[in-house]
Amino acid sequence: MPYLSCVSCSKKIELGPQSRCECGEPLEVHYECLKPPARIAEEANFIIRNMNIFPLTKLKPELSLGEGSTPLLSANYLKDEIGLKEFYLKNETVNPTWSFKDRGTSLGIQAAIKFDFQCIGTVSSGNMAASISAYASKAGLAAYVFVQDNIPEEKLRSIAIYGVSLYRGVGDYSELYNNALTLGEEHNIFFVSSDNPFRVEGQKTIAYEIFDQLNYESLDFIIMPVSSGGNMAAVIKACEEMEAMCLIKRAPIVIGVQAAGCSPIATAVAIGKNKIEHFGQPNTVAFAISNPYPPSGNRVLNKVKEGRASVVSISEKEILTAQLELARKEGLFVQPAGAISVAAARRLMSTGILKPEHKVAAILTGGGLKDTNILTTHSLEIGTVPVNKLELVLR
Repeated sequence: MPYLSCVSCSKKIELGPQSRCECGEPLEVHYECLKPPARIAEEANFIIRNMNIFPLTKLKPELSLGEGSTPLLSANYLKDEIGLKEFYLKNETVNPTWSFKDRGTSLGIQAAIKFDFQCIGTVSSGNMAASISAYASKAGLAAYVFVQDNIPEEKLRSIAIYGVSLYRGVGDYSELYNNALTLGEEHNIFFVSSDNPFRVEGQKTIAYEIFDQLNYESLDFIIMPVSSGGNMAAVIKACEEMEAMCLIKRAPIVIGVQAAGCSPIATAVAIGKNKIEHFGQPNTVAFAISNPYPPSGNRVLNKVKEGRASVVSISEKEILTAQLELARKEGLFVQPAGAISVAAARRLMSTGILKPEHKVAAILTGGGLKDTNILTTHSLEIGTVPVNKLELVLR
């Protein structure tokens, strides 16, 4: 039987709607026995395909919006440019609301229904807000969505279209997260924020899919953006599970990447801290990963100490350069936060952490259309020509 266990004090709790232990650290799902998921080619529905690695029974596959089964693309240009023999891009931008969040939301909705909630909620910098709103609409649940007060207006409108109760949370983002959990307990709202155990279980399918698409061949590194730490913890958890089931011989090292303008986990790693500290006011173009006090930060630090992971930070210039490269060389328009993993691959190669013979997968987390304001920072040329003189453009 699955159960919940604290990632810090190891206290065991019966499977239920709780998301954090009394000690303040996250809970995660543990299993007495796991069986591999179905292969992607054999089962299209996300819920049905992953039932063996999910903790809930009697799930509702009809509530899926088609999440998962995202492409794993060989980076034909970038692998040569960076100097890697094998470099893959896991394109999460093609999920229903254009980000990896849909995986966690899909199972989070199932958990809300399983535990008899009529209302679901989240705290978000934008991507999770859109995801929760879409899936709540599909499931017929009321949704309460709290976003950072400085969220771009274009993102607000793409959330409000679903008809949810949408609020700007004025103040510190980490306070917003904690206050929302208290609100949920008082008003019976199931919050699927950040490192909710069921959200983590849904998001771990990214790693399962990467290995399925590689036919469970070896992989040296997975590089991915990290903000709250929940998604990175999910990917590490999946790799550990696959290793335990002997689906893979050895789990890859998972490298989380933060923007230098908001890097609380990377800073703690760099100076050897045992606990993360509040970063202060974020200042980065990678808005989607600008959590100054990530609720799963200490959880990630523990995995770094175990040798399972590492976390680095990347400059604004490197992020924007990677965004352009992905669009112009690989045909993929992603958010700055999504491009950060490719920027890190180039940096890690230059510092010798990555070597030409390494096999690497980078996760592209969100689509570029979610953050079009960033386009003003690039020098993009757009010409004009009279319609009756089109031949002029070729001269």
